[in-house]
Amino acid sequence: MGSISRYIFHTTFGAFLVVLLSLTAVIWVTQALRDIDLMTSQGQTILVFVGITGLIIPLLVLVIAPIALLIAVAHTLNKMSTDSEIIVMNAAGMSPWLLFRSFLSAAVVVSILVTAISAYAAPKGLRMLRDWLTEVRANVVSTIVQPGRFTSIESGVTIHIRERRNNGQLMGIFLDDRRNPNERMTVLAEYGELIDNDTGTFLILQEGVVQRQQVTERDPAMVKFDRYAFDLSQFSGGPQSVKYSIRERYLWQLMFPDPKDPFLIEQPGPFRAELHDRLMAPLYPIAFVVIAFAYLGAPRTTRQSRTLSMVGAVGGVGILRLIGFVSTVFGATVPAMLVLQYVAVAAAIGGGLFVIRTGVILEPPAFLMNWITALTERISQRLAVAMK
Repeated sequence: MGSISRYIFHTTFGAFLVVLLSLTAVIWVTQALRDIDLMTSQGQTILVFVGITGLIIPLLVLVIAPIALLIAVAHTLNKMSTDSEIIVMNAAGMSPWLLFRSFLSAAVVVSILVTAISAYAAPKGLRMLRDWLTEVRANVVSTIVQPGRFTSIESGVTIHIRERRNNGQLMGIFLDDRRNPNERMTVLAEYGELIDNDTGTFLILQEGVVQRQQVTERDPAMVKFDRYAFDLSQFSGGPQSVKYSIRERYLWQLMFPDPKDPFLIEQPGPFRAELHDRLMAPLYPIAFVVIAFAYLGAPRTTRQSRTLSMVGAVGGVGILRLIGFVSTVFGATVPAMLVLQYVAVAAAIGGGLFVIRTGVILEPPAFLMNWITALTERISQRLAVAMK
């Protein structure tokens, strides 16, 4: 790789990393806000919150990486065109194909990154997220130990704790149990503690009163106690059985599935569509770079507008990705539709390489350019009159 190729590669890949990190951070924040209840209603720390929500980052990178690469390539080509670098290289005898190979190197690196994420990292993150959320939401102890709040640990069971001391002792405990339609039980205790052992999880209440109100009775029955144990194990549900969805399967599990897999038996169409979507993922970065360079890589003077070429590149990429999305969605029920995404990517890469190899400049027809110019002038004139 020569000095020019290294310069183009470093500029493109550096811009790709900046765009990728920026977009991922913004989208991650919006997604993470949906699980803010982990800190509020579930009583988890900020580290647990960041750890759990951070597990979706590989999936975000998988979706954003091809788009970030497109933006990086467009930025680099626009910068080189503005600085007349492309024109100088072309005048020096450097063909567009040699220039394209530098961008293709960046595309191959991104494609390898997408392959690793699609095959292992994204499913692994989603699996860990499901396991962690199941564990957190099944943890009764972390749910009820929230001083100053009325917390419903199950339908009909509400608990309130006034204070939790540093030694773990709970002060001012209120427990209301309405699960039995014929009887309502209310417990008030001065203090208590949580005990978790081999026999289960118990809330040990001390120095309090149990009030039982029968539906058929007007007055409640009240019993004062020195020590009372309330079993919390019944709310934990025992060990949680986790079943991973299709998106949480590794690539090799999709390629060589267990014939007895319940998802494969019940949903063979979505299973097959997910496999082809994973196989297509590494091809999109390469296709996006080919399309972007086909529109923007030709040498142009500073007086020639690149706006429409940029619109054409974005439009071509958008149409290609839309075809892939439609093919995956409808391919779940119509297997023949899965072929459409392969045909579209092959046509985009093949057509783009032909344009790059032959040096064809993709520009809109002259009549369209004249119409756009006339429309722009009319709008400018009307705006100028309206501002007077």
